[in-house]
Parts: sequence; structure tokens; C-alpha cells
Amino acid sequence: MSIFPQSSARKEATPSFAREDGPAGREPTPAIADFQPADVPFQPARTPAQVPQPKESVIASDLTIEGKISGSGHIRIAGRFKGDVNVEGDLTIDGGARLNGGVRAKRVNVAGELEGNIDSAERVELQPSAVLIGDVKAGTLIVSSGSRIRGHVECGWDEASTPAAQGKGDRAKDSKDKTGLDVVP
Repeated sequence: MSIFPQSSARKEATPSFAREDGPAGREPTPAIADFQPADVPFQPARTPAQVPQPKESVIASDLTIEGKISGSGHIRIAGRFKGDVNVEGDLTIDGGARLNGGVRAKRVNVAGELEGNIDSAERVELQPSAVLIGDVKAGTLIVSSGSRIRGHVECGWDEASTPAAQGKGDRAKDSKDKTGLDVVP
């Protein structure tokens, strides 16, 4: 017994996928894409939060350079550098790196060795492997356990809070006339 009725008609062995309303054997035409470059290159819209960040220049660990560095970007020293570094950005001295020279930077992070003075930095951070031989003038100094320092340290002082400025008292405040110029008594 069979559930489905048996038909005596024989079915085709392979189904036909050709459209019955079009000519037989004709294949559809593929779409053609235009890959010509646009006249104006694509530039994503910039939002106020997307401010370009300064680039970081690196002195690789297998380099030894002598000279002077100055500029507005960030500097990372992984090798050896002899000379002064004066940047408006940050200076990072990696572990195993060595810098012999004076430093002026916004922020200084030392994990290697620095032999020279750090002047006018907002923030200086000494990692556990840091060795600093020289004087430090900074707004904030962070010293990790294990780091070594030999030199004079001034931190947390700005020009308005120095003892010399505080000793003048109200005379320093009153010594300005209405034009904003300093008047020397």
C-alpha cells in the first residue's frame, strides 16, 4: 500500500531552469561596474571631538644619536641620545634607553637613564627602573619605588607661590598700574 498516488507519467531526469518566456539558451547580461576614481577623494566629516593628535617620533633601541631635538610633537627614546631635548609635547625614555642632556617637555616619563636636568615640566614620572642624575623642576613629580635620583628637586612651585614673590606681599600686587604694566619702585 502506498500513501501517495502513483502516477504512470515519467518525470524528467533534470529540471529545467530556463525561463519559458525568453529565448532558449540566452544568459542574462551581467551588471557593469564603473571603477574610475572619483574627482574628489573621500574625506570623512570631522566632529569637534576628533582633534588631530600630535605624532610620536621614536629613536629605536638599536640607534645611537647625537644632536639636538626640538619641536611640538611627542618623543620616545628607546636607544641612546646625547644632546638636549626641547619639545612642547611629551618625552618618554623607555627602559634600557639612555639620554645625556637637558630636557624641556610638557610631561616626562623615565623608565631608563637620564643624565641631565629636567626644567619646567608639568609632570615628571619616574618608573621603578628609572635612574635620574640631575636637577628636576616640575609641577608634579611621581617617584615609583625602586627608581633612583641624584640631584636637586623643586616640585609644586610656580612663580606666584615662590618665597620671593610671597615676601613682597601686597607691594607686588600694588606695583601694577591701570595699564597692566609693572611699575618698578
